Amino acid sequence: MSATFRLSPISEGRPFYLAIIAGLACAFVIGKTLPTTMDAISAVIEPLCANSAAGSTQDVVEPISSHALPNVPGKRVTIVRVFYGPGGFTPAHRHAGSVTAYVTKGEIRSQLAGGPVETFGVGQSFFEPPGAVHLVSANASMTEPAELIAVFVADEGAQLTTLVK
Repeated sequence: MSATFRLSPISEGRPFYLAIIAGLACAFVIGKTLPTTMDAISAVIEPLCANSAAGSTQDVVEPISSHALPNVPGKRVTIVRVFYGPGGFTPAHRHAGSVTAYVTKGEIRSQLAGGPVETFGVGQSFFEPPGAVHLVSANASMTEPAELIAVFVADEGAQLTTLVK
């Protein structure tokens, strides 16, 4: 003869209730720490965005991440996504550190002082040495958007982008 055990309705739902409680606890912790984390990232990224004027209302600089480089004291790597609307551009500027840009959508026109205007398509990249004047940074299309990922390596606390008058 075998015994059959039945769980009461309360104990049958216990894993479900525990999952809800655990989920709410996680949401509470994330809700408490996320603003602090985003504030820290924004504080590092803000200098990049604060001094830039855009050529299109669709032009956006979106922070992705920023981290101190533990093997290079005093340096930080910052990654941003730059969206250019049709005809969008950034006025002439320079960066405090090295920048490598990788085109992820459309085509980007770029020119450093003393160099030719070049057009880079999806999958191509270009490099800007520290302090170089970036005369042209623009969407090559007047009808389609373009996008690039920029990776900055600069001193901690440096203003990443400065417009050139």
